[in-house]
Amino acid sequence: MNAEIIHPGISRRHFLGRASAGLGAAALASLLNPRLFAAASAPHFAPKARRIIWLTQAGAPSQLDLFDPKPGLAAQYNLDLPDSIRDGQRLTGMTSGQKRFPIAPSVFKFQQHGKSGLWLSELLPHTAKFADEICVIRSLHTEAINHDPAMTLLQTGAQIGGRPAFGSWVAYGLGSENADLPAFVAMISRPSGPTNAQPLHERMWSSGFLPSRHQGVRFSSGQDPVLFLSNPPGITPARRRAMLDDTAALNRLTLAAYQDPETQARIDQYEMAFRMQAAVPELADLSKEPADIFERYGPESKKPGTYAANCILARRLAERGVRFIQLYHRGWDQHNNLPSGIKSQCYDTDQPTAALLAELKERGLLDDTLVIWGGEFGRTVYSQGTLTQDNYGRDHHPRCFSIWMAGAGVKRGHVLGETDDFSYNILKDPVHIHDLNATALHLLGLDHTRLTYRFQGRDYRLTDVHGEVVKGLLA
Repeated sequence: MNAEIIHPGISRRHFLGRASAGLGAAALASLLNPRLFAAASAPHFAPKARRIIWLTQAGAPSQLDLFDPKPGLAAQYNLDLPDSIRDGQRLTGMTSGQKRFPIAPSVFKFQQHGKSGLWLSELLPHTAKFADEICVIRSLHTEAINHDPAMTLLQTGAQIGGRPAFGSWVAYGLGSENADLPAFVAMISRPSGPTNAQPLHERMWSSGFLPSRHQGVRFSSGQDPVLFLSNPPGITPARRRAMLDDTAALNRLTLAAYQDPETQARIDQYEMAFRMQAAVPELADLSKEPADIFERYGPESKKPGTYAANCILARRLAERGVRFIQLYHRGWDQHNNLPSGIKSQCYDTDQPTAALLAELKERGLLDDTLVIWGGEFGRTVYSQGTLTQDNYGRDHHPRCFSIWMAGAGVKRGHVLGETDDFSYNILKDPVHIHDLNATALHLLGLDHTRLTYRFQGRDYRLTDVHGEVVKGLLA
């Protein structure tokens, strides 16, 4: 008997690799755990939201110029930020060498809006019309001080890559309501103006160690919204179907031999791609949208791949039962020339965001959709680089920043949290990134402490070992 063969077609080395150092029975039982193959499970309790649309403003919008008015700063223009306020906080390499940290008041005016009297910047006239619908959090905070780890923490619950994205956790926990579309879709738009657009990495919509069927699918502009989805010339749908059937038969043989959940995931993904070949072109074709829709979303909405066009697609995806819809708009990283840069960003985003809220409300979707708008951290009160009366830059600031939420289960026309006179430190109701994610999962009917996945001998979750549901946000 050949000592290197323990089963027809399986070498000792392969078996030991698959069976966790020879503990075959235990490993096989784990691999055959139905949870690993489950496409979805029921919510832990009655949900308020059926889906999330996360409008991610990549690059970190300035809370001082949009959501957190500090009128008292006008009298402190160009004065040094007191050391007692900074309190030894670490700085980025971009400002650590500055000799001074001069206070830069916002050049933009704030007004109260709606019955709630919500304070918003003049840069957001369209969002201001929904002042009584949104809930602004002014006291969000994070540990990360640079873009990539901060965005990774926001999206995956850890600063180091390799963990599943928020949308993948939702797909794992709830699945999709539409068999022809993925549960998690991501879209990226570039700024229309000349501003610093930070890169984004695919791990932001990665399934990490979760089964790969839960990976986010990126939609792009162009003839093929999903790359490599269309059949190449000469391949008919019937021929593609026959190829998939033959491939699935081979994969099922592999699955029976090795019981690897990823083999089942591969079968599922091929089938999903085949169904998407019919569903995606119709979904992504905006040509049949009425003219007034494009007028509502603004002048950029007819350009494929813009934030405005992606907002229209977000509404269409929500209508078709996609659980988690993530829009990334790059370009908020204004280390210099912030006044002109942030104007350009608000031109790109303000009107489309408001139009999306309006359409969701009119179609009855806002009642069961959670909408989140915000970036990965905030901006400093002191100027980076040269300060003038009408121009300044702002560096990264993780200690406090602002986002807003709207829709299912969220208080309307509400402000949570308070910062000091410099929008530098939190005075009241701090909300950590883990708390935000725990609250969003709660609104989907998922207990963040129970939504776990065993990997390498440990039960992982989106919020790691942290996070509390923020009751002050809940309606």
